[in-house]
Amino acid sequence: MFEIKEKPKMVERAMLIGTYIRPEAKAEAESLLEELADLVDTLGIPVVGRELVHHRENHARYLTGSGKAEEVVQRAKAMGTDVLIFDNELTPSQQRNWEKLSGVLVIDRQEVILDIFAKRAQTREARLQVDLARMEYSLPRLVRAWTHLGKQGGGIGAKGEGESQLEQDKRKIRGQIDRLKRELEAVKRQRATQRKDRKRTPVPNAAIVGYTNAGKSSLLRALTGADVLVEDKLFATLDTTTRKIALPNHQPLLLTDTVGFVRNLPHGLVEAFNATLEEAVMADFLIHVLDVSQPEVMAFYETTQSVLEELGADSPRTLVVFNKIDLPCDPAIVAEVHERFPDAVFVSLQTGQGMQELTSRIGELVADDLVTMELRIPQSRADLVARLHRDADIRYTAYDGDDVVLRARLPPRAASELKSFECPLPSIAW
Repeated sequence: MFEIKEKPKMVERAMLIGTYIRPEAKAEAESLLEELADLVDTLGIPVVGRELVHHRENHARYLTGSGKAEEVVQRAKAMGTDVLIFDNELTPSQQRNWEKLSGVLVIDRQEVILDIFAKRAQTREARLQVDLARMEYSLPRLVRAWTHLGKQGGGIGAKGEGESQLEQDKRKIRGQIDRLKRELEAVKRQRATQRKDRKRTPVPNAAIVGYTNAGKSSLLRALTGADVLVEDKLFATLDTTTRKIALPNHQPLLLTDTVGFVRNLPHGLVEAFNATLEEAVMADFLIHVLDVSQPEVMAFYETTQSVLEELGADSPRTLVVFNKIDLPCDPAIVAEVHERFPDAVFVSLQTGQGMQELTSRIGELVADDLVTMELRIPQSRADLVARLHRDADIRYTAYDGDDVVLRARLPPRAASELKSFECPLPSIAW
């Protein structure tokens, strides 16, 4: 299989660089640089310095002015850094110009996130998605990745220059991108089949969404006991996990944990992870988990919402959950979120505080969709009766001749399937 050139693995001293133009954007730039530090820490690369650069306009050569670029490079050399990591997205030519100026490896936020995803992907689907995003990111950067791309070979009979190595490699990468897209389409069809099988079992589904490291996997584990990875790192899990739980009203629910979001998420990754995030699109409702201890909690909320809107998954039926209330929180932020989200639930997945209210609210969301039906089912269809006892809230059961009569609250999908057995039974005292 054709591979792009690997970056040096022994980078040990990183300098982080963030830039901004408008003075009022300085606070956000500082916050993004702090988040970049967490992302780099996830890769295990030590950070020895940070530079926040203000410039009046974007320059084609270095993004910043050439004088400011030389100042940054001098500081980087003084610290002995072997990699410059930009929070801003660099064009391929800007990346090459910085490497030529500094003499060290230069990467940007997008490449950091791609590397994290490549390390964390476990399932075949996730690996396909990561490979696709990396190939699309690397295609315009082949000039940077290879040293032999200018070589050209003659055609048949050695007439003419022939095709350059760069053109050959680009053609190979485009072929791999097409293959990966075909394989992902096959995965999406397979997931659609699995989802159709789930829909045959009329159990409502909720997707857990939120900013990375907000506690989504911890919530899934707390509610279901699922053996999923829970780690205090960005993008600890990339693969979706679906588990079934029984709510206090005995109504079952399928819970799906999805990949976390991050500010300035590379657009290629949003597209590449469509198959995974389809779970959020297809869910009956969303559970949006937020870390209330974070000063930028509202920015994290807006980031997640914007990506969900892009995917068409911005469901109006969303339960907002603020996690980590056991940690020190800014009273002003807590007051703001209480005012903006009066129906939100505040929990601590670490201590269990608020979990009873959370399960109760989830039960109410499911119950809002339940349909009350009176049914007469022949005893020969014991499979339907068993399914109702498993997937519905049975309020009454009796036997009348060869029939089982029931009054049950069940999801709309199940109600439509059992419509032919509906039979009002006024003679029975409910």
